[in-house]
Amino acid sequence: MRIVIAEDSLLVREGVRRVLDLQPDLEVVATCGDLPGLMAAVGEHDPDVVVTDIRMPPTASDEGVQAAVRLRESHPRVGVVVLSQYAEPAYATPLLAGGSSGRAYLLKERVSDAHDLIEAVRTVARGGSVIDPAVVDALVADTVHARSSPLAQLTSRERDVLAQIAQGKSNAAVGAALFLTERAVEKHINALFAKLGLGAEPDMNRRVMAVLMYLSEHGGASTR
Repeated sequence: MRIVIAEDSLLVREGVRRVLDLQPDLEVVATCGDLPGLMAAVGEHDPDVVVTDIRMPPTASDEGVQAAVRLRESHPRVGVVVLSQYAEPAYATPLLAGGSSGRAYLLKERVSDAHDLIEAVRTVARGGSVIDPAVVDALVADTVHARSSPLAQLTSRERDVLAQIAQGKSNAAVGAALFLTERAVEKHINALFAKLGLGAEPDMNRRVMAVLMYLSEHGGASTR
């Protein structure tokens, strides 16, 4: 079973390599430290499994997830084991959006036994999946929160309008940004006010309350 390892930390990369290379049925054919190197290694070596960190150069954001998404299209038979420090739905959701088959999401601090990593590699190679229970819990909590949020009632266009309002834009500026007439913007705003239960306050207060609801779910910062 041929494996490519992508990890920007030399110590972690070599540690994972040693663990896997000790198995008679596993062979590490390449190691790399960034996303471009990973994609090049997959193209060159045609591995069965990729073991990747979630944050690597060039941006140290979500390169491991980006790789998994790309490989779903370009190399669908390649299994991917993502190693992460973060039990974050923002990472797990796109990783699993195309299906959990051939995907694993393991938390580094909870991989206490080499056997856990080895079995995850073998599992994804067979088309199975391994998701750390802490990640599953985070996904469930995120889903419950989304369903209970008043913003869940909004249409995608109403959310777009609210995102523009959160940037402090007037109705005219919102319309220009979204290619809507000012009248259409007003209709969307009135609809989202009603869905958010903001029907009795003056318009300015309603805008402020709607923006606060939006920001509470988007990290306390607007999309400016």
